[in-house]
Amino acid sequence: MINWRTALLPPALAIVFSMLLSSVALLISGANPLEAFGTMAAQLLHGNTAVATVNLAIVYYLAGLAAAIGFQMNVFNIGVEGQYRFAAVVAAIVGAAMKLPPVLHVIVILVVAMFSGALYALLPALLKVYRGVSEVITTIMLNSIVFGIVAFLINPEQFGVLHGNNVSTEQIAPSGRIPGIPLGDAGTVFGFVVIAAALGYGYWFMLRRTRFGFELKASGESATAAAAGGVSAKKMTLAAMLISGAVAGLIAMPELLGRDYVYAMTSTQGYGFTGLAVALLGRNHPAGIAFGALLWSFLDRSAVSLESLGIPSEIATIMQGTIVLSVVVAYEIVRRADLAAQQRRVGRAGRNGSPATVAEGGAV
Repeated sequence: MINWRTALLPPALAIVFSMLLSSVALLISGANPLEAFGTMAAQLLHGNTAVATVNLAIVYYLAGLAAAIGFQMNVFNIGVEGQYRFAAVVAAIVGAAMKLPPVLHVIVILVVAMFSGALYALLPALLKVYRGVSEVITTIMLNSIVFGIVAFLINPEQFGVLHGNNVSTEQIAPSGRIPGIPLGDAGTVFGFVVIAAALGYGYWFMLRRTRFGFELKASGESATAAAAGGVSAKKMTLAAMLISGAVAGLIAMPELLGRDYVYAMTSTQGYGFTGLAVALLGRNHPAGIAFGALLWSFLDRSAVSLESLGIPSEIATIMQGTIVLSVVVAYEIVRRADLAAQQRRVGRAGRNGSPATVAEGGAV
């Protein structure tokens, strides 16, 4: 049975707490919090800001899913950043080099991207499983290495071309692109939103309806207990890292196949790190991650509106940080309150001496 207090109270507390902290930051900067929040909300009605917010949220959602898969196994895959950048440049090079029918062309590019992302996650996965090396250390190192790999691959002497002062891969042919969803003057939503929604459902189905998902969560909660039940924690860790890397390989695909059609040195970075925050904000649930991605994207896109009030746009970054902090604190407070309430119910039931009541009082 769903505990609505546990499900709804933490997000509500987090929103209130983060708004209070953000208001303090705004007051210190000499701004009116109500005016600032109103201006940010009104920004959505200007031009194509709303569609741009949704498009950016699609990217953040994919990054959040990639991070959440690792979190289910208690694996902190910081390497999402390097995995998606490596996959993006490889997929862009392969996609530009191929001439295939429209649908097949897109499928091949996506498969290459997922395979490349999983490949870049393979080394830290193997080191963690067979040598006990922390995935945090190895993925941070690989994040640094990917900058050199990207620079090498899109060098004009390799697979890149020079466009003015910018270097990028060759342009992907129209057959390898994913058409967007036009909304008139409001802009065009990435067609990849359909694939992102399917991935979210697949993630939910895997965790809730498959044996693999059950074993994944069980291993993440207690490797010892899972091993007693015949589940190999090593295999689950390896699988979680590779699946996380494969999903990470898709992070840049909405922009690559829906807008840019090339991968350049100036392509946006940092999506992987944002995905970690979005996954934490969404508590690793696909619906929560979608909400977190939209909220994060909204703060990113509306931050520019603060400058019209003379408020530094960095205030939005403070808001993002306080939201994540607030969510963590709020869930911990509610978790401890629920645990204390359960202990009190069990204690009262025990004093009444009814085994059935004890069992009922201990149920979550």
